[in-house]
Amino acid sequence: MSKLHIKKGDIVYVNSGEDRGKTGRVLKVLVEKERAIVEGINMVTKHAKPSAKNTQGGREKKESSVHISNLNPLDPKSGKPTRVGHKLVKATSAKKKDKIVRYAKRSGEELK
Repeated sequence: MSKLHIKKGDIVYVNSGEDRGKTGRVLKVLVEKERAIVEGINMVTKHAKPSAKNTQGGREKKESSVHISNLNPLDPKSGKPTRVGHKLVKATSAKKKDKIVRYAKRSGEELK
């Protein structure tokens, strides 16, 4: 399995599916399944039994997972979807270690 281009907290653009063209924040990344749960995207209705927490029960809407290949992070400069690259950033001093950082291929900006 290769390194994923999406992280929790990223703002992503949906490339395909019912929610194509929408954007949202990544709430959770399911690494083993290569899927992500995005805020407000791929909403499904779950039927809940009455419980102590939810005394009424009934239907509740919640986000379902989306495959990673259908998501692209937004470029920090232009706000448009971009591909992701990885590059090695050399340490400034001898005590610090080199880091691999993600960057937007559209603008070259580093993705946080």
